[in-house]
Amino acid sequence: MLWETLGAARDIGRVNELASILIRYGFGDVLRRLGLASVFEGAGKALHWKRVSDITRSESPARFCQALAEMGPTFIKLGQILSTRADLFSPEWIAEFEKLQDQAPPVSFELICKQLQEDLGCSPLQAFAELDTQPLAAASIAQVHRARLQDGTQVIIKVRRPGIRPVMEADLRLLARIAEVMESESTALRRFKPCEVVRQFTVSLRRELDLLAECRNAERVAKSFALDAQIVIPKVYWPWCCERVNVQEFIDGIPGRNINAVEQAGLDRKMLAGYGGQAALKMILIDGFFHADPHQGNIFYLPDNRIAFIDFGMVGRLSVDRRHQVVQLLHSMVELDAPRVVEVLLDWAGDPPVNQDALLFEVEEFVEQYHGVSLKNFNLGTMLTELMSLLREYALNLPPDLILLVKALITLEGVARQLDPDFDMVAQADPLLQQLMLARHSPDALAKRGWQAMAGTAELLIGLPQDLRQLLRSARSGRFQLHVDVTRLKTFGNQLDRAASRMAVGNVVAAMIIGSSIVMTVEGGPTLFGLPLFGILGFVGAAIGGIWLLFSIWLSGRGR
Repeated sequence: MLWETLGAARDIGRVNELASILIRYGFGDVLRRLGLASVFEGAGKALHWKRVSDITRSESPARFCQALAEMGPTFIKLGQILSTRADLFSPEWIAEFEKLQDQAPPVSFELICKQLQEDLGCSPLQAFAELDTQPLAAASIAQVHRARLQDGTQVIIKVRRPGIRPVMEADLRLLARIAEVMESESTALRRFKPCEVVRQFTVSLRRELDLLAECRNAERVAKSFALDAQIVIPKVYWPWCCERVNVQEFIDGIPGRNINAVEQAGLDRKMLAGYGGQAALKMILIDGFFHADPHQGNIFYLPDNRIAFIDFGMVGRLSVDRRHQVVQLLHSMVELDAPRVVEVLLDWAGDPPVNQDALLFEVEEFVEQYHGVSLKNFNLGTMLTELMSLLREYALNLPPDLILLVKALITLEGVARQLDPDFDMVAQADPLLQQLMLARHSPDALAKRGWQAMAGTAELLIGLPQDLRQLLRSARSGRFQLHVDVTRLKTFGNQLDRAASRMAVGNVVAAMIIGSSIVMTVEGGPTLFGLPLFGILGFVGAAIGGIWLLFSIWLSGRGR
């Protein structure tokens, strides 16, 4: 309880700022109804609940996203993560989340230069032969400057914004607290799994804050495409890299948004789309490590119909088993195998309580609409979007690693279709899916999995007698325990724990007051202002304890 109170006091200014923004955009009543008013108002400042701007006449998705944009970089990033959760939010919300742009005013070069000197151990003007004082781009976490190494190599320097980590860590603490309250107090919002979403967001954001992680990601992808001359990944210059600085090769190419320049350069748009699709499928289905944010700003087109991918701050990872499940799902969708699609979806959602017959009927109707459709007209992005809507209707949530995968596939197909309107990701994927399915069921693969299963079963049987002996020994000694997790009972226990803490503090405060009163009547010993020093210290301690006790009671009472 003391730690929670101190945490609230530490972030009091930021809490009041965020709450004021939400109220101004018309979400004050939502805070009250969800029991979140106590999280904000209890931090120590009265909020102006009537200060609502004219923006409240807009639709809720637009208002909420504008509020996120005003809250700052952490919440813009949160909106971008939420834009990947098509299994949780309707298309109207997803469309608004996707409008959030990760842009920010540039930091002055003086501040950037000072931080670079701390990280490089010397002046950046000495480390680099040239350093452009004007940034190429400025985003919420970092900004990019063009530079030249002493040997003449053209590079870019990506520098984390000074002081950004403490701000984002404070926002993450608040988001975690809000998610806990939402999940415990609102049945309607519990299906959105706010704690899981915040946990996923926290992991993703902390990875992006570490620019060394981006360097490692780029090198891993570069190694995978080392023999492919058509795919270019910027080289990392490690001697100048650290957590706050990332130095990579400068890519001089045509930005992905400039399709007219592709035409003027004489590049083959169909060929570029094909290379991009093949590269994406290789990263996802073969490597299990893929670029999770492959929008046009992170793609450049180079001479000889080559493609460069940049900015590997956000990547997705798929285990071998997960890759097999993805292959099964995509293959089943292409082959219109509805029962198999349902089986994979339920495995991903953790077998939740759902009417499986109704779900199977919906999936059969869903895949039936693609019966007889040629691969040329088979839009994978549309199919995945409709599948997400179906999952949302049945309250089925995908694991976080698959959310990034779906988003990446939809984004990549959109980029490829801008190059080639006839591009079809399914046509690109179908031969690879067939190859992977055959490899999965080849005699060697079946024999290997069979041997692994036999070895695992043998180890289980060998250890079974020991496990049974340990279980019986625990039962005989009275150490056998059965854990039952009841959410409401846990909440009640937390309330009892807080009450006991307050009672203990109250008893200590009372004892200090009584003891100090007795000390004040005793002559002798050190004095301060003519009064016994220990008596004064006792009263000061009692006052501090009393103020904390009153503040903690008031903080909890705001939630009622």
